Amino acid sequence: MQDRLDGLQERLRAFVRERDWEQFHSPKNLAMAMIVEAAELVEHFQWMTEQESRTVTAEKREQVAQEISDTFIYLLRMADVLGIDLIDAAHAKMDLNAQKYPAEKVRGSNARYTEYE
Repeated sequence: MQDRLDGLQERLRAFVRERDWEQFHSPKNLAMAMIVEAAELVEHFQWMTEQESRTVTAEKREQVAQEISDTFIYLLRMADVLGIDLIDAAHAKMDLNAQKYPAEKVRGSNARYTEYE
């Protein structure tokens, strides 16, 4: 997986370099662009019921995949610009979440960790 992520990151670097877009890719700008794309993702599910959101059409699924990809690309680019290894950071966050949300205390509950400490 890391090889695939590294390959995508290198492809993204080359894409940006070829277009001379590094000048625009500050962490602030990338974070803002990512949130715009995430909002476009949310828009696809607006007004759907829970069940409808689980059973989208093939066309809707493709549209959602494109918005997820846009969001992911900006996230990956921001991590690259900031020198953050996404895989390592995600593992560290999962370790922290395991401490904050011990399975024996939270199983079947959607409560925030502050509600049961």
